[in-house]
Amino acid sequence: MSFDYKEQLISNGSSSVLQQKRELMLSLFSQVLKAVDPYAAVSSRIKKNCLFLHNKTIDVTKFHNVYVVGFGKGSIGMTQAVCDHLSITEGIAITNQTDKVVRHKKVETVVGGHPLPNDSSIMGAKKVLNLLSRCEPNDLVIILISGGGSALLASPRISLDDLQKTTKALLASGATIQEINTIRKHLSTVKGGQLVKSLPCKVVTFIVSDVVGDPLEFIASGPTVGDSTTFSDAFDILKKYKLWNVIPDSVRRVIDQGKKELIPETPSSDDPVFSHVSNLIVSNNSLACETAFTSAKKAGFHPVILSTRLTGEASELGPWLFERSKKTHHETGETVFISGGEPTVTLTGDGKGGRNQELVLSMVPLLKGSDSVFASFGTDGVDGMSPAAGAIADGNTLHRAKEQGLDVELFLKNNDSFTFFHRLNDDIVIGPTGTNVMDVQILVL
Repeated sequence: MSFDYKEQLISNGSSSVLQQKRELMLSLFSQVLKAVDPYAAVSSRIKKNCLFLHNKTIDVTKFHNVYVVGFGKGSIGMTQAVCDHLSITEGIAITNQTDKVVRHKKVETVVGGHPLPNDSSIMGAKKVLNLLSRCEPNDLVIILISGGGSALLASPRISLDDLQKTTKALLASGATIQEINTIRKHLSTVKGGQLVKSLPCKVVTFIVSDVVGDPLEFIASGPTVGDSTTFSDAFDILKKYKLWNVIPDSVRRVIDQGKKELIPETPSSDDPVFSHVSNLIVSNNSLACETAFTSAKKAGFHPVILSTRLTGEASELGPWLFERSKKTHHETGETVFISGGEPTVTLTGDGKGGRNQELVLSMVPLLKGSDSVFASFGTDGVDGMSPAAGAIADGNTLHRAKEQGLDVELFLKNNDSFTFFHRLNDDIVIGPTGTNVMDVQILVL
């Protein structure tokens, strides 16, 4: 994976010190992306026709048919790994990558919609359900889940248009991914454990986590695990964010019917339907941050991981990280502070940007006049609705911005972080990476 105009990003540093730190930053990000590669993550769990889980090994040759189903931003790499190591009967991969396909004559690639589901997301889900309906007790199903799976595998109880409207409202509300996916689960016939509840055979699920803390039930809305949330929870969340009277009538109708038990609740974790299902995290944000830690240490820096559970408003997290770093600054040698997670943005303006760029923008005034460099990027290569993955700033960014008449506070207020950093050529553009383990932030003092 290469960074567009890497040399430009480095040369934007106004001194040799800043340029060296910018170069280190991009190198650390590159190492992170290699470490969380979905193909490698799944391949590490397969050897000589066996699947290696936490505490058991599954001999794939004992099954009559082996089906593979992948959905999410990492589905191409994950599915390809299975196809390259095992004999596959049939499979489907639903991705958002328009230029990639799984190279296997029995595996179909479907390009769905993200962050909003589209007709292809629904078509892909129908193909998956049709494939799974043919499974018999002596078959094996390998399910590959990664970030973005909620939008890419869509089997809604409402119309696509109403689902898109609801998703847009939730994404703009500032709701957490756990809250958003609680709504998604109760508007779906496949999420919240429903995808596997009728399968008669063994199911092994490999998961690339894009949710803070790796809660299985919220990654891609938990299609293969029991659900602890209810229709009442979904109702409370919509009320909390003042969306109940904003969402389409069909959504209110489904949730009301669920609360009245006219629609079955999603199965809970103690439901016997999950006795034949094994779920395993193969890549996550902790791995990304640990990789940055190791790489920084090898480069001669003193690395510190501040958090791998970063959440909250992006514009407030810059100051928080800055203050936290000052309290834990290492007295000898240069310190690299690393964090990861998934901030949120509550939209108040109509600009273009994303949580990573907004987080970096909030840090710009705090870096003023220093030799420090800060950057944040989404490991999926996409930040919000912008073409960038994130942005980079240093102690001279505020001065450069003022020279161009760019007011940090105005751009923050308008949620227009992409325009700010694009004008400075400090937006980090890498394109879709084919994975997603949330975001990584690095501060070099």
